Amino acid sequence: MTVSESDHLDVERIREDFPILDREFDGTPLVYLDNGATSQKPDQVIDAISEYYRTYNANVHRGLHHLSQEASIAYEEAHDTVADFIGAEGREEIVFTKNTTESENLVAYAWGLRELGPGDEVVLTEMEHHASLVTWQQICERTGAEDKYIRIDDEGRLDMDHARELITDDTQMVSAVHVSNTLGTINPVSELADIAHDHDAYIFVDGAQSVPTRPVDVQAIDADFLAFSGHKMCGPTGSGVLYGKRHLLEEMEPFLYGGDMIEKVTFEESRWNELPWKFEAGTPNIAQGIGLAEACDYLDDIGMESIARHENELAQYALERFAEFDDVETFGPPVGEKRGGLVSFNIDSVHAHDLSSIINDYAVAIRAGDHCTQPLHDKLGVAATARASFYIYNTREEIDVLIDAIDDARQIFG
Repeated sequence: MTVSESDHLDVERIREDFPILDREFDGTPLVYLDNGATSQKPDQVIDAISEYYRTYNANVHRGLHHLSQEASIAYEEAHDTVADFIGAEGREEIVFTKNTTESENLVAYAWGLRELGPGDEVVLTEMEHHASLVTWQQICERTGAEDKYIRIDDEGRLDMDHARELITDDTQMVSAVHVSNTLGTINPVSELADIAHDHDAYIFVDGAQSVPTRPVDVQAIDADFLAFSGHKMCGPTGSGVLYGKRHLLEEMEPFLYGGDMIEKVTFEESRWNELPWKFEAGTPNIAQGIGLAEACDYLDDIGMESIARHENELAQYALERFAEFDDVETFGPPVGEKRGGLVSFNIDSVHAHDLSSIINDYAVAIRAGDHCTQPLHDKLGVAATARASFYIYNTREEIDVLIDAIDDARQIFG
């Protein structure tokens, strides 16, 4: 539908689905290159959310009237759609949260606080997002477990020999980002899963930057847990997913307590609801879940293989253009190596925030800062980086606009 015979994205056709891309600032068309932070939303997702509020807005699992039944069915089927999208066995393995961070915390609190103790280890990578790093760091402080970090090399790849040294029989959990939101590195999470499982440890995969941009099959990579956010994949904000193997979710205690997550309550005790509702206490983000399912269908229609190819091509082109400047440093895998659709960079003697501000004058939206990876930036020896991140509606011509804006910024800063 949106893929041409050459298996490249029909980007111009896709762009028609995103009304925000028609915006201009002082007559200059918007160039949106901050997709690693959040993606834009197509009409199909906006319409699905609007239809819920306009035609069958009601609480789920609580009423026998028509609206509640329609809402309940749509919300439950949204879990089915997401399960199919990532290759889970069924809706029982799909817990709706509000974002990747909440999913990380759910496992850390519901599993980590009960299972970890002195002598146990949690192994992470040096490129972890704060959602993973801070969460497990704090859980280790509370339980007496130790957090360890797999090194990265000079080009932002994981040192897998070091991973094999760190992951031992004392390791209980390995938490690894699938695609780095700063470096664009695509980590071998399936290999990490094998190493973890050889030591009877679990693996938690942060899929915030991978699920929106490439095919991810949780059974193929043998992830025990995987998390991602809907707002990075054409879905609404406030929509997130925790995937967990069914037997692990069944063994875990709830993270939140209250309505809908219970089966029976007496003054003496409570029994929990079946999966996944056991972990979805209170009124859930109904519209967001329905919108997320629509986003999954939208991306499926385009084709995740084609999306991954498109992002890599844009990243490679951006790296080639950046190489034209001798005062621009890029971070992560070099030209020619497959990577996620983003490039972090700096200009000599120009702070990333100043650069981003100048580029914004050209209606080009990029990210500047530490991208919630402060320890990684410390290792790289920089306080901040600028980041251009691409998605299904971006073009080479937009990268050319970015390069022209950067060239002008270089002249301004001398």
